[in-house]
Amino acid sequence: MIHPNTEVKLISKEVGYGLVATEFIPAGTITWALDKLDKEFTPSQFESMEPIYQNILETYTFRNNLGNRILCWDNGRFVNHSFNSNCLTTAYDFEIAIRDIHPGEQLTDDYGYLNITEPFKGIDEGTERTIVYPSDLLNYHKEWDEKLITVFHKIPTLEQTLKPLISNEIWEEVLLVSSGKKKMESILKNHYDQE
Repeated sequence: MIHPNTEVKLISKEVGYGLVATEFIPAGTITWALDKLDKEFTPSQFESMEPIYQNILETYTFRNNLGNRILCWDNGRFVNHSFNSNCLTTAYDFEIAIRDIHPGEQLTDDYGYLNITEPFKGIDEGTERTIVYPSDLLNYHKEWDEKLITVFHKIPTLEQTLKPLISNEIWEEVLLVSSGKKKMESILKNHYDQE
């Protein structure tokens, strides 16, 4: 489920639609959490589908560490890619804002950690990276972990609208990590080994 203080808007002809904040979302806010309405498709289910459905799933899903495609039931599927994303996924089935997101600003992910199947050229953002590769999670997980660690401690201090979607077990772990009593699990945990 995506954070409720968001809406789908046309970003540009080049980008298409995206998800923008309708209110201020501070760094450390859980912006998306896996929930029971999100649909999961195994590789065999995907392969047995007609091309029209495969194309939809290629566009609107990410793959988890089992290689299953996750289709977000709500507007979470409209979060666009950015090489300088303001949200990052965690190893705990939720994403957080890694910097403040202001009203009207897009919520973005780096698709490099979504276990994509084929490389693609991103929009020029003046960054060193210009292409998203299936191996990006292996190559950039340490950099992404560092960004997560800088704001992870804020999670329990903020109003978390999506907290009811987080299991008690995961929340206890979040509290331990936030207080420095436990090491944060690496985003690398989300990697799907396609070999």
